[in-house]
Amino acid sequence: MAEIPLYFVDLQDDLDDYGFEDYGPHCDSMRVTAFLDIPGQDNLPPLTRLEKYAFSENVFNRQIIARGLLDIFRDFGNDEEDFLTVMAIVVRLSEDADPTVRTELMEQIPPIAIFLQENRSDFPMVLSECLIPIVVRYLTDPNNQVRKSSQEVLLILLEQDLIFQHDIENKVCPILLALSAPDSDNEYKAEAVNIICKLASMLSKNTVERLLLPRFCELCGDGKLFQVRKVCATNFGDICHAVGQEATEKFLIPKFFELCSDNVWGMRKACAECFMAVSYNTSPEVRRSTLSPLFIRLVSDPCRWVRQAAFQSLGPFISTFANPSRAGLYIREDGTLSIRPPAQDAESDFTRGSPGAGSCGNTSAARSTKPVQIEPALPTETSNFLCVSSSSHGPMENPMEDSVFAGAEWARLSPEAGDIHTLPINSDPGPGSWACSGSPDDVFSHFLYWRTPLPDISKDLELLLREAGLQEEGSSSPETVHNGRVARSDIQKVLDSLQEHLMSDPDVQAQVQVLSAALRAVQLESVSQPERKATEGLSEVSVSAPGAACDSQQALSAVSPQRQLSVAGTLHSTNPGEPVQGNKANHCKGTSDRPETERRQDPIPLEENKSKLQDIIPQPLLDEYVSMTDPARAQTVDTDIAKHCAYSLPGVALTLGRQNWHCLKDTYEALASDMQWKVRRTLAFSIHELAVILGDQLTAADLVPIFNGFLKDLDEVRIGVLKHLYDFLKLLHEDKRREYLYQLQEFVVTDNSRNWRFRYELAEQLILILELYSPSDVSDYLMHIALKLCADRVSEVRWISFKLVVAILQKFYSSSESALGLNFINELIVRFRHCSKWVGRQAFAFICQAVVSAECVPVDQFVEHLLPSLLSLASDPVPNVRVLLAKALRQTLLEKAYFRNAGHPHLEVVEETVLALQSDQDQDVSFFATQAPKRRNLTNTTMLEKQN
Repeated sequence: MAEIPLYFVDLQDDLDDYGFEDYGPHCDSMRVTAFLDIPGQDNLPPLTRLEKYAFSENVFNRQIIARGLLDIFRDFGNDEEDFLTVMAIVVRLSEDADPTVRTELMEQIPPIAIFLQENRSDFPMVLSECLIPIVVRYLTDPNNQVRKSSQEVLLILLEQDLIFQHDIENKVCPILLALSAPDSDNEYKAEAVNIICKLASMLSKNTVERLLLPRFCELCGDGKLFQVRKVCATNFGDICHAVGQEATEKFLIPKFFELCSDNVWGMRKACAECFMAVSYNTSPEVRRSTLSPLFIRLVSDPCRWVRQAAFQSLGPFISTFANPSRAGLYIREDGTLSIRPPAQDAESDFTRGSPGAGSCGNTSAARSTKPVQIEPALPTETSNFLCVSSSSHGPMENPMEDSVFAGAEWARLSPEAGDIHTLPINSDPGPGSWACSGSPDDVFSHFLYWRTPLPDISKDLELLLREAGLQEEGSSSPETVHNGRVARSDIQKVLDSLQEHLMSDPDVQAQVQVLSAALRAVQLESVSQPERKATEGLSEVSVSAPGAACDSQQALSAVSPQRQLSVAGTLHSTNPGEPVQGNKANHCKGTSDRPETERRQDPIPLEENKSKLQDIIPQPLLDEYVSMTDPARAQTVDTDIAKHCAYSLPGVALTLGRQNWHCLKDTYEALASDMQWKVRRTLAFSIHELAVILGDQLTAADLVPIFNGFLKDLDEVRIGVLKHLYDFLKLLHEDKRREYLYQLQEFVVTDNSRNWRFRYELAEQLILILELYSPSDVSDYLMHIALKLCADRVSEVRWISFKLVVAILQKFYSSSESALGLNFINELIVRFRHCSKWVGRQAFAFICQAVVSAECVPVDQFVEHLLPSLLSLASDPVPNVRVLLAKALRQTLLEKAYFRNAGHPHLEVVEETVLALQSDQDQDVSFFATQAPKRRNLTNTTMLEKQN
C-alpha cells in the first residue's frame, strides 16, 4: 500500500499532502479509498470519481476500488441512490477480466455482508440477489486463485450463518452438484467434493440427506480420480454425523466397505483414521457384527501405513462400545467419571445378542456348518468378513479357542474369493473353506512387498494333518506313537526350510515359534500316550493335546493376522485326525475328565486363557489391542505403537469396566515397564483416571505398585504422577495413603535443578493434599517440605510456597491445633525473619501479608507472635524488604476492621511504623507507604458518585 501514490501520478502532490504514502496494511486510521476525497483536476464529486476509477483501464485503480469497497459502503450506504450505484460498481467489478481484481473483490465479500446485515433492513434481498450469485459464479472461475477465494468466502458465510436456507438449496447446492457430476472436469470435481464435505456439517440433517448424500455416495465409488475418493474417505465421519444413524447404516456403510477395500493404500489409511467417527454413528449391532470384522482387516492390511493408522484408531474404536449400564461408570456433563451400579435390565442385552468371536456360552454346536446370506450390494471382501463375523450365533464353551480359530479364518479368507453370496461356515479346516481363486492379484509383486516371498507351508501342513488323521483312526497305540514321530519329522523339515530366512524377517521368526510349539506338543503327546495307557486305561484320546493346543494358541495369539495365514494350520497338528468341531469339545472336557495330578502338569493352565475373556467388545479387537505391546509390532507397524496403546488404555478400561480389568492387567504392566519413557509418561498422566475406573480395591492391588515405580522414574515420568497426585491419593484408603507421606519429600529432588516448574507443581499439589492428612501428619512431614520450597532459588516457586504456608496455618487453626500452629509460626520467624539473606526476610513480610489477607490465624495470635517481628523489618537495611513491609502494612493490615478501630492497642505502633516508612530515604518505600489502597479508592469513588 505504500506504493499507492505511484499508481496515481496525476495526484502525486495531493497524495503527499494527505500523508497517503504513510498508509500501510496495519494502519487503521486511514481509508483505502481516501483519494476519492482529494480534489483533483477534474473537479468531479466523490461518487463520480469512484465510477471513473472503477472503470479505469489501469488495473491498479480497479484493485484499489475493490479493496476499499467496505469503506465505500460505509460512506455511500446511507443514501439509497448512492447505494444502488455502489452495488452496480460491485457487479461491474465482479465481471472484471483481471483475476487479481476478482480476487480482491471476493476477499471483501464477508465484511461487506456483515456490514449490510447490521445496517440494511433489506439485507436478505441484497445478499441473495447480488452477493451470493457472485460467490457461486466464482466457484467455476477459470483462475485457480479466484476459485480458492470463493470457496473460502462461501464457507465463511456459512459459518457466520449469513446465507439463508433457501439460497443454500437453490443456489449453492445446484452448482456444487453440477461441478461434482461424473462428466465434470476433474479439478472442479475434487474441489466441489471438498466443499460438499465441509458444507454437510453446517446444514440440517434433512438437507444433507436429500441433496448431498446421493452425490456423496456416488463420489465414493468414483473410479477416475482417486483424489475424489480420498476426500470422501477423509471426511466420511463428518458425513455420517451429519446424516445420522439410520442413513449411515443404510447408505454409507456399504460405501465405507468399498473404500476400506480400495486398491490405493491412502484410501484405506483415511478410513482407518475416521473409523471411530463412523462407528459412533451406528447401532451396537452393526458396530459389533459389521464394523469389527472390517477393522480387523485394516489392522492386518498389507500396507504398513494402513496398519499404523488402524492401530492408532483401535483404542478409540473400542471406546465406542462403552455401555454405562454394563461398565458401571459414566461420564458427567463436567467431564468427570462417576460410579453407576451395573443395570440388570435388558438394555445391555444387545451385546449378548450378537456376541463376537470371543464371547462365552453355549455348546460347540453353534459352530456347525450354516450358510449365511450376504446382500449382493456389498463388495466381495465385505461379504467374506460378514460371514466370518456371523460364525458364532451363540456363546461357546471355549471362547479363547474360538477367537484363535476365528482370527485364523479372517487371515485365510482371500479378498478375491469370487462372487459368493452364500458361504458355508465350518470350523473344520477343509479345502473348501480356505479355497481362494487364482486371481492375478495373488501373484507376487515387487511393488507390494519388499522381501522375497516366503515358502507357502499351509498346504503341506494341511496334508500332514489329513495323513496323520487317517492313520490315527485305524491304528493301535504303537502306530499312534509312530505317526507322531512321522509328524514330528515332517514339522522338523519345515522348520529347517525356514532357517535361511530366520534372521532376515520377523514374520519367519514368528512362524518358527509357532511350529516349535506344535513340535513340542507332538513330542509331549508321543511320550505321555503309552504312560496313560498303562496306568489309567483311558481311551485313545490324548489328554496332553489340550494343554499343547493352548500353548500353540498362545504362541499364535502373539502373531499378527498376516503371520497366522501360513501357520494357523499347525494348531491342529497337536491332535491329528480329529475335526476342529469335535476338537473344541474335547478341549473343554479334557481338563475336567483328568485327575488332579495330571491337571497340575499342564504347561499352561486353561484358566489363564479364560482370564482374557469378556463379552463387552468382540474378542478379536481386544486381542489386537493387547498385542500392541508385542515388541514385534514395533518393528512391523510403528515404533510408537506402545505409546498409542498407553494413550487409549483408560478409554478401553472404561469400556470394559472394572469387572474385566483382568483382560488388561498384563498389558498395563507391560506398558508400565516399557523401555520408552514416553510410554511410561503417558501412563503416569492417566493413572488417576484409571484409578477412578477400577475402584479402591483394584487400585490398591494393581496400580499402587506401578505408581510407586513411577515415583522413582525420570522427571519426565514423575511430572505426570505429580500433576495428579492429589487425585490419585484421595482414592486410596487412609492407611495406604499415609505410606506416601515420606515419599513426598523425594519430589523436592529433581534430575535437573533448573526444572523449577517441577517444584512449582509440587507446591500446588501440596495445597490440595493437606485435606487428606491429619494436622499431626502435616506437621511431621509436609511442613518441612513447605519451608524448603519457601527458600527456593526461583521466585515463582517461593510465591506459590507462601500460599502453601498459609494453607498449613489454616489447617492447624481450623482443626483447633493451636500448639502446632504456634510451633510453625516460631519456625517461620527463625528461618525467615532472622535469615541472613534479604530474600528470606522479604519472604517473611509476604507471608505475614498473606496470613492477614486470608485471616487464617486468629488476630490475637497474629498480634502476639507475628506482628512484632513484622514491624521490626522497618529498620531493615535492604530497601526491597521495606518496600514489601510498606505494602503489607498500608494495603493489607490497616484495611482490616480489627486495626481500624481507634481503641486497638497496637494501632499506634503500626501507624508510627507507617509514618517512618513514608519518610524513608528510598522513593519506592515512601511511595508504597503513602499510597492509598486500591479498594479504598474504589469505595471513596462510589460514595462520591452516590452523593452527586
